[in-house]
Amino acid sequence: MSRLTKPVLLTFIAATLIGACLHFVYALFPCAFTALFSPVNESLWEHVKILYWPALIASLLLSRRQEPGVLGARCLALLAGAGLMLLVGYIYHVILGGESPGFDIILYVALMALVLLLPTALPSSRWAAHAPVLVLLAAALGVALVLFTFLPPSMILFTDLSGANTWSTLPC
Repeated sequence: MSRLTKPVLLTFIAATLIGACLHFVYALFPCAFTALFSPVNESLWEHVKILYWPALIASLLLSRRQEPGVLGARCLALLAGAGLMLLVGYIYHVILGGESPGFDIILYVALMALVLLLPTALPSSRWAAHAPVLVLLAAALGVALVLFTFLPPSMILFTDLSGANTWSTLPC
């Protein structure tokens, strides 16, 4: 089991700040390259990018020179964080009609903490056998993020939620 250390905390802070900055990269530099890692609109799906890419890089850095179970635990946390971001975002924005940026920021920081700090409490030996599958699933999520940036399905998770009074305009 790894422990919560100063490098883990510093990596968490850096990844959280980088992810927050990614939110604005496409608006400042709109092109296909920046669309790969920065949200191109205000859909729930696109906002997974601000969690996924910084957390993936941070997880890879934190897993260097450690047993395979650590990377497995980190990939599990990354998948759980992305899933929770979509689920909680759907409940808050679509079902409840919430539009508070403050809620989104708190959710983002909490999920980044889950993704990067939770694996320090998980027994890494338990995830060693599942590490290859978890790494593959995390990689598949990255591929889906790229693919659905350019070819988004016609589903509510991919609908641009920008604008006021989103609740009354969603095709639910």
